[in-house]
Amino acid sequence: MKPTQNEKVDQLIETLPLNIQEITTSLRKLLFEISDFTEEVKWGMPSYYKHSNICYLQPSKKHVNLGFYNGAGLKDPDNLLEGTGKQMRHIRIKKIEEIKPEQFKNLIEEAIDLQA
Repeated sequence: MKPTQNEKVDQLIETLPLNIQEITTSLRKLLFEISDFTEEVKWGMPSYYKHSNICYLQPSKKHVNLGFYNGAGLKDPDNLLEGTGKQMRHIRIKKIEEIKPEQFKNLIEEAIDLQA
Protein backbone atom coordinates (compact mmCIF):
# COMPACT_ATOMS: atom_id res chain seq x y z
CA MET A 1 0.00 0.00 0.00
CA LYS A 2 1.42 3.35 -1.03
CA PRO A 3 1.17 5.98 1.70
CA THR A 4 -0.67 9.16 0.90
CA GLN A 5 1.14 12.45 1.18
CA ASN A 6 -1.01 15.32 2.32
CA GLU A 7 -1.44 18.22 -0.09
CA LYS A 8 -1.35 20.75 2.78
CA VAL A 9 2.09 19.45 3.73
CA ASP A 10 3.20 19.88 0.10
CA GLN A 11 2.00 23.48 0.22
CA LEU A 12 3.75 24.15 3.53
CA ILE A 13 7.05 22.75 2.23
CA GLU A 14 6.85 24.97 -0.87
CA THR A 15 6.94 28.08 1.35
CA LEU A 16 10.25 27.12 3.03
CA PRO A 17 13.76 28.26 2.07
CA LEU A 18 15.31 25.88 -0.47
CA ASN A 19 17.82 24.25 1.89
CA ILE A 20 15.08 23.69 4.50
CA GLN A 21 12.78 22.30 1.78
CA GLU A 22 15.48 19.80 0.86
CA ILE A 23 15.95 18.61 4.45
CA THR A 24 12.19 18.45 5.11
CA THR A 25 11.52 16.55 1.88
CA SER A 26 14.31 14.05 2.61
CA LEU A 27 13.02 13.39 6.13
CA ARG A 28 9.46 13.06 4.83
CA LYS A 29 10.60 10.52 2.25
CA LEU A 30 12.43 8.55 4.95
CA LEU A 31 9.30 8.48 7.12
CA PHE A 32 7.18 7.07 4.30
CA GLU A 33 9.84 4.44 3.51
CA ILE A 34 9.50 3.19 7.09
CA SER A 35 5.74 3.11 7.52
CA ASP A 36 2.36 3.99 6.03
CA PHE A 37 1.88 7.01 8.27
CA THR A 38 -1.12 9.26 8.18
CA GLU A 39 0.27 12.71 7.44
CA GLU A 40 -1.34 16.02 8.23
CA VAL A 41 -0.50 19.52 9.34
CA LYS A 42 -0.93 19.79 13.12
CA TRP A 43 0.20 22.76 15.16
CA GLY A 44 1.54 24.34 11.98
CA MET A 45 3.92 21.50 11.07
CA PRO A 46 3.85 18.13 9.29
CA SER A 47 2.78 15.48 11.78
CA TYR A 48 2.80 11.69 11.40
CA TYR A 49 0.67 9.17 13.23
CA LYS A 50 -0.53 5.61 13.13
CA HIS A 51 -2.58 4.72 16.20
CA SER A 52 -1.50 7.96 17.87
CA ASN A 53 0.99 10.77 17.27
CA ILE A 54 4.45 9.37 16.50
CA CYS A 55 6.63 12.17 15.15
CA TYR A 56 6.69 15.53 13.43
CA LEU A 57 8.86 17.73 11.22
CA GLN A 58 9.35 21.25 12.53
CA PRO A 59 10.99 23.46 9.91
CA SER A 60 12.56 26.76 10.92
CA LYS A 61 14.75 29.26 9.07
CA LYS A 62 18.04 27.49 9.77
CA HIS A 63 17.17 23.89 10.65
CA VAL A 64 14.50 21.19 10.76
CA ASN A 65 13.63 19.25 13.89
CA LEU A 66 12.62 15.63 13.55
CA GLY A 67 10.58 15.41 16.71
CA PHE A 68 9.10 12.52 18.65
CA TYR A 69 5.95 13.05 20.70
CA ASN A 70 7.04 10.37 23.19
CA GLY A 71 10.76 10.75 22.65
CA ALA A 72 11.62 10.60 26.35
CA GLY A 73 10.77 6.90 26.25
CA LEU A 74 13.11 6.09 23.36
CA LYS A 75 16.47 4.39 23.75
CA ASP A 76 19.00 6.70 22.15
CA PRO A 77 22.31 4.82 21.86
CA ASP A 78 23.76 7.41 19.47
CA ASN A 79 22.75 10.39 21.66
CA LEU A 80 20.87 12.06 18.81
CA LEU A 81 17.89 13.31 20.80
CA GLU A 82 17.71 16.77 22.34
CA GLY A 83 15.18 18.30 24.70
CA THR A 84 14.29 18.22 28.36
CA GLY A 85 10.49 18.13 28.38
CA LYS A 86 8.47 15.40 30.05
CA GLN A 87 7.70 13.59 26.77
CA MET A 88 8.95 15.23 23.59
CA ARG A 89 12.45 14.98 22.13
CA HIS A 90 13.88 16.04 18.77
CA ILE A 91 16.87 15.77 16.46
CA ARG A 92 18.03 19.09 14.99
CA ILE A 93 19.20 18.88 11.37
CA LYS A 94 20.99 21.92 9.92
CA LYS A 95 22.39 20.34 6.75
CA ILE A 96 21.18 17.55 4.50
CA GLU A 97 24.41 15.64 5.27
CA GLU A 98 23.37 15.38 8.92
CA ILE A 99 20.52 13.02 8.06
CA LYS A 100 21.50 9.56 9.33
CA PRO A 101 18.95 7.21 7.72
CA GLU A 102 19.76 4.08 9.71
CA GLN A 103 19.88 5.76 13.12
CA PHE A 104 16.77 7.84 12.38
CA LYS A 105 14.97 4.72 11.11
CA ASN A 106 15.74 2.86 14.34
CA LEU A 107 14.32 5.70 16.45
CA ILE A 108 11.20 6.03 14.27
CA GLU A 109 10.53 2.29 14.38
CA GLU A 110 10.99 2.26 18.14
CA ALA A 111 8.58 5.21 18.46
CA ILE A 112 5.99 3.24 16.45
CA ASP A 113 6.50 0.17 18.65
CA LEU A 114 6.02 2.27 21.80
CA GLN A 115 2.57 3.31 20.56
CA ALA A 116 1.44 -0.15 19.43
